[in-house]
Amino acid sequence: MTFGPSSLVPKKKNMHRRRFLKTGLASVAVGGLLRGVPLVAAPPTKDLTVTKIDRVTVKVPFRPAPDRNMAREIPHWKYSEICTVHLQSGHQGHGETLLYYTWGVTSDEDVKNALGKNAAAIMWDDSLGAGLQMALFDAVARACDVPIHSLLGHQVHERTPLSWWNIDTYPEDMAAECKLAYSQGYMAYKTKGRPWFDIYDQMDLATKEVPPEFKIDMDFNDTLLNAELAMPIVKALAEYPQTDIYESPIPQRDIPGNQAIRKATRVKIAMHYGTPPPKIAICKGVCDGFVIGRGASALLASANVAAVADMPFWLQLVGTGITAAYSLHFGGVTSHSTWPAVNCHQLYTHQLLKEPITLQDGTAAVPTKPGLGYDIDWEAVERFRVDKPAARPDPPRLVEVSWPDGKKIYFNHLGGVNFVLVPCGKPDVIPFYVRGVKTRLLSDDGSAEFQDLYERSRKGPLTI
Repeated sequence: MTFGPSSLVPKKKNMHRRRFLKTGLASVAVGGLLRGVPLVAAPPTKDLTVTKIDRVTVKVPFRPAPDRNMAREIPHWKYSEICTVHLQSGHQGHGETLLYYTWGVTSDEDVKNALGKNAAAIMWDDSLGAGLQMALFDAVARACDVPIHSLLGHQVHERTPLSWWNIDTYPEDMAAECKLAYSQGYMAYKTKGRPWFDIYDQMDLATKEVPPEFKIDMDFNDTLLNAELAMPIVKALAEYPQTDIYESPIPQRDIPGNQAIRKATRVKIAMHYGTPPPKIAICKGVCDGFVIGRGASALLASANVAAVADMPFWLQLVGTGITAAYSLHFGGVTSHSTWPAVNCHQLYTHQLLKEPITLQDGTAAVPTKPGLGYDIDWEAVERFRVDKPAARPDPPRLVEVSWPDGKKIYFNHLGGVNFVLVPCGKPDVIPFYVRGVKTRLLSDDGSAEFQDLYERSRKGPLTI
């Protein structure tokens, strides 16, 4: 029995980019350029039947520094769902869904449809959602007594790079987090560039704590708006030797603007795979590499295109240590996942693994034990277990942004997910990357002042 579509595994030797541009992406789809997946010894088909699926919701606390900063816009990242698949053989597999930030949530209907099916026959179905698909791969791999990466394709890396992640933080927190990351073997830190923080103050403090070879990647989420506005910032930040990658500095669909930025700086440009379409992104030279994630089938198909085009990327699969462990297997079989992966498990007080993922010189070992290669810490799961929320938790919050000239703007959580980011992705909402800008989260202290600001900011950003 063979597991996995044979057209999903990259060759060791990539087609030259010029030939790729002539051939286009169509040839990748038919698999003519790619080799097949190695055979994996499998148990009898009936033993792979899914007999039961359990799901448990956990609320895992953030460490203090991430907690101070995640509390502003995305406190709901504390909620994960652990999925366990039971097979007829007696083997179990485990997966995780970060409930309110994922490429796909596993539904009750997905669980119902998976019951009674051969796990190997359905594990490539991305529509099943993150947690269930991961658990299926883990279960099948354990039943076959092989690590998950043996089901994904030919292993090309024994170690794979990881990045330490934080949302935009107070400058002091960013410096402390970079120092902590470096002390734990990380050589890369990824964060957000935001006009409501002084990015120069952030970089000044952070770069004092790490050597030049430690790299800092900054995701702007389009907030540099356009190439003309972006140029002074991308050039100034490039003066720090640690600055390595800019992600989505301006809207990715702005092809001339991204081309101009890429030509103007030594810093590499990363874009989420898919916008603009990959053939255009590659042919037009709008970026140096990609951000690739989603389900197993989509991920490996995207990784193939990057490999054929000879373009690096980082894996972005987000959750606790369970998801990070799963990501390591994709790092093992994708030749061009050479940029540090973003898994965000460093946010939490516990990885939910009995043995944590450790790094040396910026890389972690690709697991060699069966399945995920890591065991779940079920005592921790039970400790953090909660009832699944009926909807995304959204406690009342106000974010105050202030500038040296005395101007203040208040953002209300009722603006939805990313209620500060979304408005600031438009011109003239907020002063553009001004030095000395400060941000703080206001607590609902029951005061008349808080209530007044809260009510007045219900309809949108409130300027005072």
